[in-house]
Amino acid sequence: MSTRLTLSLVIPVYNVAPYLPRCLESLAVLDPPADEIIVVDDGSTDDCPHILADFKPRLPQMRIIRQENGGLSAARNTGLDAATGTYLAFVDSDDFLEPDAYAEALRIVEDEQLDMVLFNGEYHFEGRQPDRLIYTDAPDTGVIRGSDWLRRRLKAGRFLHMVWLHLYRRDFIERHHFRFVPRLIHEDVIWTTQALLAAQRVRYLPRISVHYRIPIRTATPEVRQRRLETIIESSIYNARTQAELASTVAVDVELHRLLRHQLVDGALSIFHLMAKMPDRNYVRQRLAGLRREGFLAFLWRHAEDLAQRRRIAKHWLRSWLA
Repeated sequence: MSTRLTLSLVIPVYNVAPYLPRCLESLAVLDPPADEIIVVDDGSTDDCPHILADFKPRLPQMRIIRQENGGLSAARNTGLDAATGTYLAFVDSDDFLEPDAYAEALRIVEDEQLDMVLFNGEYHFEGRQPDRLIYTDAPDTGVIRGSDWLRRRLKAGRFLHMVWLHLYRRDFIERHHFRFVPRLIHEDVIWTTQALLAAQRVRYLPRISVHYRIPIRTATPEVRQRRLETIIESSIYNARTQAELASTVAVDVELHRLLRHQLVDGALSIFHLMAKMPDRNYVRQRLAGLRREGFLAFLWRHAEDLAQRRRIAKHWLRSWLA
């Protein structure tokens, strides 16, 4: 085993001044410390640049890259392009880490020649309710293929795409040319599915490494409308791309079926989002558009059970009445 394991952390930052200090505090006490911390300030207009500058003496390995606002995916891609470590992990700047977040993963990743190490975390509710585990039903897997971890989680009905729950061998990322799709919300969906389908050796460690903050967010109706519109278009893109990924494992009948079921379930969330939209005229027009564009027919073709088809049929009927 190498005597020096080099860890790069990629951290996008955008207008998270209330939460950024706790994130940086957790980075400052990591054991072992990260060798390289790449912070991509994605055009913050709040106090984030000053907070980062104040922390620089405590984190001399931190490199701050500032760019015009391009969204989370673009910021992560900038960090990926700049990273030089043998191993890489993503951190969201409103979350915080356990001091030994990556210690066990770094101990085993080389010995077991892993492409990815997966770990657990906690939802952090800022004291409004007790924090709780993200995965409550996942034991240590030993070394398995990424597709088998994906299969297990899809069968359990509890698979999350959070990229910050993983440690990656960086040459695995570069060998497969993985990058995030700019301006996409829920960008983790495609990345994580691709990575797990490609990974030959992964291991899940049921330890808490990350605390995922669930803040209370407020927004004007106009801002909420724009965000929901972006999520809907991203979900449509994700569903079509997931169908392409499912087709690559068609010989694995079970995994193919599970991926199709997941993509339809995820896409059906579009209609729950529409119910929350302030602009009801947009909802009527977009619903009819989903039928005309063939998206409802696409979902029907990929549906794996009667319950999904019933839900699709209901929305198809509503699209004619819109």
